[in-house]
Amino acid sequence: MTVQDSATPTTSIAVSSGTLLAALGVVAFSLTFPATVWGMESFGPWSLVAVRSVLAALVAGGFLLALRVPVPHRRHWAPLAVVAGGVVVGFPLLTTLALQTSTSAHAAVVVGLLPLTTAAFAALRTRRRPSRTFWAAALAGAGVVLTFTVQQSGGALHAGDLYLFGALLVCAAGYTEGGRLAAVMPGWQVIGWALMLCLPLAVAGSAVALAFEPVHLGTHGVIGLLWVAAGSTFFGLYVWYRGMAQIGIAKASQLQLAQPLLTLVWSVSLLGERLSPAAPLAAVAVLVCIAVTQRTSG
Repeated sequence: MTVQDSATPTTSIAVSSGTLLAALGVVAFSLTFPATVWGMESFGPWSLVAVRSVLAALVAGGFLLALRVPVPHRRHWAPLAVVAGGVVVGFPLLTTLALQTSTSAHAAVVVGLLPLTTAAFAALRTRRRPSRTFWAAALAGAGVVLTFTVQQSGGALHAGDLYLFGALLVCAAGYTEGGRLAAVMPGWQVIGWALMLCLPLAVAGSAVALAFEPVHLGTHGVIGLLWVAAGSTFFGLYVWYRGMAQIGIAKASQLQLAQPLLTLVWSVSLLGERLSPAAPLAAVAVLVCIAVTQRTSG
């Protein structure tokens, strides 16, 4: 069923709202790698990941406490643990370690593969099968993104590639479980409780990491830390999970086809990386693929 086949105007509005929310999440996520590079100007990789989790958990905990949100049902804690392990701990840690040796542009390769991986996880988890047109457009978009981002990184493999592929898998699992939970509780509560679940580990990790890794506070470092904590980890995941709950995991995941290109734009403007003249052509191709997947049943 396409969006135009929806039964009521209310459904169409919900789909449009969900697409907008998921797109806002993509924009927030697209800044994560450049912000992480900035953060590592002041913090070591382990310190940055641990402290960002603590700060994000404090923000989420404040909202949960102020609004007196009840503790999730016991059956929801296992999926929340998957969300926590995938998007709160696994993806940030593995990508941060990768960015010690990889450029922001090279790391964007993993984001190019993430929509397909998430759609595959969702298909297995929900037992839904997207149409052939959906998969054809998704594969084409992923191919464009991979070709473009690999070209930008010179086609070379780096030591951080294993970290990136590991991050791809754990993040897809976390997105899938988070999207399922967002259908029964608000998206901000999904990430909020996942952050709270990780808070004891994050506090302990911060204490240990800060004792062993030197800290040299600077403007870029502080801005980078604040963004990955409040922008990427809390706000980004909040709107992302809420959007997925409205338009479906598979369709929302395809919006991330634009994320590597956005990351490259931020890498140029914030980190001074050079952008190939092929970027506009790649952007148009990716947007066409996104349009096809959004009009195809997911």
